[in-house]
Amino acid sequence: MTDISTSDEPRGRFTEPGPIAIIDIGSNSVRLVIYERLARNPTALFNEKILAGLGRGVGATGRLGEENVATALRALVRFRRVCDHVGVIKLHILATAAAREAENGADFIAKVENICRAKVQILSGRDEAFYSAMGVYSGFWRADGLVGDLGGGSLELVDISAHGIGDGRTFPLGGIRLQESSEKDLALANEIAREELEKADWLGKAKDRNFYAIGGTWRSLGRLHLYQQGYPLHVMHDYTVPAEVMVDFCEQLMRDDLSNEPSIQVISKARRALLPYGATVMRQTLLHCQADQVVFSALGVREGYLYDQLDEEGKKQDPLITAAHELGVLRARDPSYSAEVVEWSEQAMRVAGVDESEGERRLRISACQLTDIGWRAHPDYRGQQSLNIISNGGFVGIDHAGRAYLALTVFYRYEGLMDDALSPAIRSLSNPRLMKLARILGATLRVAALISASMKGVLLKSKLSLVNGKLVLALPAELADMQGDRLTKRLNQLGRVMDLEAEVRVL
Repeated sequence: MTDISTSDEPRGRFTEPGPIAIIDIGSNSVRLVIYERLARNPTALFNEKILAGLGRGVGATGRLGEENVATALRALVRFRRVCDHVGVIKLHILATAAAREAENGADFIAKVENICRAKVQILSGRDEAFYSAMGVYSGFWRADGLVGDLGGGSLELVDISAHGIGDGRTFPLGGIRLQESSEKDLALANEIAREELEKADWLGKAKDRNFYAIGGTWRSLGRLHLYQQGYPLHVMHDYTVPAEVMVDFCEQLMRDDLSNEPSIQVISKARRALLPYGATVMRQTLLHCQADQVVFSALGVREGYLYDQLDEEGKKQDPLITAAHELGVLRARDPSYSAEVVEWSEQAMRVAGVDESEGERRLRISACQLTDIGWRAHPDYRGQQSLNIISNGGFVGIDHAGRAYLALTVFYRYEGLMDDALSPAIRSLSNPRLMKLARILGATLRVAALISASMKGVLLKSKLSLVNGKLVLALPAELADMQGDRLTKRLNQLGRVMDLEAEVRVL
């Protein structure tokens, strides 16, 4: 019998240097997120929130409510215990508008620090805007536009571009605060939002650019729209909606009874009451900034704060390529094989006459990192399992068309170029060029796998080239025994995708 006693240590995650955690004390929710480690693309190991509503009543009384404080403190006792159990090596605690503005905020913070045995960092409105922007900066490739983070107590807006992060500003338009200041009158809430945002004449700089939406209420808004549209991918990060469509949707939510809204069940009951107020602020923000489209972000203050903890080298890493590499390390037979595939597949692109853009190249590199993640599955399901893992994976720095490309490439690598086995939904997310590139790379990866058995050391001894209008796979004499009918068939398949005849030659 095989001794498995030495196999108890985790191999499905990275354990060094150790987990880190953030407790985010907001005006509506208190959340604990434990991350696997500090990394360019941090992966959540544990995630839990409670809706304590700390911001309720602060605008009217100036104080945190006793019941709300008690709810938050009970949750924090549990959160600290979970951190101890998981072995968190560093706990960061961030507090925002409610704790910052309440008369009894300092007393509450002292109790938090006593329970959690860690210092609380109270973020100013400018801090919140900065870290929200950093979250978007870390989670999108070449982000450009206006970042908006709607919390329970405030709205932060800040411009972001290739030149960096601009000055941020905070507005008293958080969902809870707006609900209370308007006395639950949506028409009045709309006027309050309009008057506040008119004070920011710089919002027009976002005209025809992106508006990045952050915050639980706005994510719920996007989630409801996603489900109502029957959108095939239930991943909120980088879900994109034309601004004029989102304005119409917000007006619908402000006008209609939410209980009659299709798909309202996908929104938690605790979130529903604030949804019309989130819609009001979204609508007014879009009318004032005149952005081209709304892009929903799963990354915000927490992730921006972590990104700011990285050294300069870590910040420069590509989040998508890094995440794909890490998944390959955890799942592939030989993770170092992927580097050979990246280099070898460049030959295929040249033969096919593909002039890759920078964005397409980073997608190809990422797909090569993921080429072998499905090998442990039953052969009949490797393609579908890989497609599901990739299309729904926790990747950032990639839009939904890019997700579809990655998923389709690895699906083709396992299943061959059989589109009949694919749901039209996943193909609908991509575009004709990326579909073509996915087929070329998928067929290339199939040839590479037969030459190398998905292990390093052999693949780069072979070469793909265009010779007299023909796709030629050249094998050195030492690899002559690698020839076979199956390899020939796969090379011919690659040739058909490139509209070329193909041939295996031994040199």
